[in-house]
Amino acid sequence: MCNELHRKIRGMALEHAILVSLLEQPGSGYELARRFDRSIGYFWTATHQQIYRVLKRMEADGWIDVREVPQQGRPDKKEHSVAEAGRAALSAWLCEPIQPDSVRHELAVKIRGAAFDDDPATLIREVERHHLAHADRLTHYLAGERRDFTGPDAPAGSDAGRELQHVVLRGGIAYERMQLAWLEDVLATLHRLAEH
Repeated sequence: MCNELHRKIRGMALEHAILVSLLEQPGSGYELARRFDRSIGYFWTATHQQIYRVLKRMEADGWIDVREVPQQGRPDKKEHSVAEAGRAALSAWLCEPIQPDSVRHELAVKIRGAAFDDDPATLIREVERHHLAHADRLTHYLAGERRDFTGPDAPAGSDAGRELQHVVLRGGIAYERMQLAWLEDVLATLHRLAEH
């Protein structure tokens, strides 16, 4: 069963990210797209149009259920939740191995290429921009961790879902800290080279 179903869904990582998000909390397409912007999108990106298109396909495949939710003074919204076929698809995907991520890091290639430019220090501004982006993301992750897991106002208690969300967030925090340390090393190297 596991291998047969997985052959049908191989390579559909956006569908799996949507299934996980909807299992954590059912919602409308708009709410789901906002969740991607705020959390899952840091690990798997998708445009709002891609999310809506995939939701329609998942509904047609029977992976999700959709119900109309009346709203006061606004049009009814469509709330999506995971159907049994969606749970089965996610379970099949969870039992299959995936390839470890390979790094495609355009900035690293630029840094190596700077050795062949007249002024390697021209990359300083670009590296500083990346440093700021990673520092902002780390700040966002740490605020989310305080709000949702470690701060005085964090929800009490723990369950498997919360623990797994937290361990993924801790991975994001560790990654951002590693990126910042590396970018600081790059900046120190570029400044040193600029002095020569």
